[in-house]
Amino acid sequence: MEKLPPITDPRLLVGANQADDAGVVQIRDDLALVQTVDFFTPIVDDPYTYGLISAANSLSDVYAMGGKPLSALNIVGFPKDLFPIEVLTAILQGGQDKCAEAATLIVGGHTISDDELKYGLAVTGLIHPKDVITNAGACPGDLLYLTKPIGTGTITTALKAGLGSAEMERRVCEVMARLNRDAAAVCNRIGVHACTDITGFGLMGHALELARASRVGLVFEFHRIPILPDALITVAQGAVPGGSRANRLFVAPDADYSSRLSEEQILLLCDAQTSGGLFIAAAENKQKAIESAFIDAGVEAVCIGWTVAEPVGRIAVR
Repeated sequence: MEKLPPITDPRLLVGANQADDAGVVQIRDDLALVQTVDFFTPIVDDPYTYGLISAANSLSDVYAMGGKPLSALNIVGFPKDLFPIEVLTAILQGGQDKCAEAATLIVGGHTISDDELKYGLAVTGLIHPKDVITNAGACPGDLLYLTKPIGTGTITTALKAGLGSAEMERRVCEVMARLNRDAAAVCNRIGVHACTDITGFGLMGHALELARASRVGLVFEFHRIPILPDALITVAQGAVPGGSRANRLFVAPDADYSSRLSEEQILLLCDAQTSGGLFIAAAENKQKAIESAFIDAGVEAVCIGWTVAEPVGRIAVR
């Protein structure tokens, strides 16, 4: 994309050049469209659960921008000679059920024959132009919240290698299939400075994007960061996805880790997530209101750190 001419249009409020979660296009003074697309290969064996997780993941980018998802299109790559058609039906049913939970209409889609199974959604949402939340609005002194525990990457890698249990799979799938809708509603109601969701670049990678876009530094307190208990076991077993190791290298020049942290703990901070939680920067004077709202909404949000004026674009983990 760097080699393509930038798209400049007054209607484009958030574009691809801003490294944000979704694009935002204004269509009226009081209305804008939020648009995103995401799809990936299966991370669990059960096709219905795969559909649930993939749909929740695709919807998340609209929530991260402060929008309300309206409609979606299925995107499918299906190896018809490898799986029976019932597998595709189950995947699509999972996606449809998760979208129904999000009051989002699946209005169609496109399927191609592919060598590898893939599924996801192109999602369109609505938002008032003045209510758009980007990853570029954090201010020094903000508190940082995370709404889901991390560690899904190492757990699903372990499951693929046969190292996990059925109960471990059930627990991680419940986290990945959970919508970020309620967390986003709190952000909209209370008002926050910046937000992004934690997916393939891991907590550190997406946090670094927010720090750079907002021109602030971040401080994390490791003991506050919620980590799935099973992830502590699987990362110790060496179940680390390639994406997590790539994230570790990518953020290394801009990350200052406490000497007390082990390499396994650092890898968890960089763990490539699927359908992770929201990472939120909110004004310190809203701490009581936002934490109370999260509790009322049943969102297990945790304050994991704060922003600082300097050094810009760096993350310190204590």
